[in-house]
Amino acid sequence: MNDIHPDVQAALDAARELRHRIADLRERIDAIRARRPSPSGLVVPEIDAMGRLTSLYLAPGTCDRFDNVELVAEIMGAIRDSTADAARQYKTIMDSDPWVDTEPDAQPEQELESAVASPEAS
Repeated sequence: MNDIHPDVQAALDAARELRHRIADLRERIDAIRARRPSPSGLVVPEIDAMGRLTSLYLAPGTCDRFDNVELVAEIMGAIRDSTADAARQYKTIMDSDPWVDTEPDAQPEQELESAVASPEAS
């Protein structure tokens, strides 16, 4: 009596596969880092997928080379460029097809739909 109906098993397998794909997607998003240097190349921020500044590199002597306004412009410009790059990376990942490596006739979402749409009594 512990036998699981094949349609229920297919739905469980599809859910498990979906959880794995979501975890993989999360790992790819968490790995996003954008590091776009300022025009001078002396300032390099690091921005994550959520647009957060995670690191900021200033080359030795950078603060002495620029006045306050110029230094702010260097830092802010590099942060803007890095944030745009991180957003582009995020969009690329989110726009990709999560089922590309799955066989076309055995997609878990289709199995789940068929199991829910036409449950058969055993």
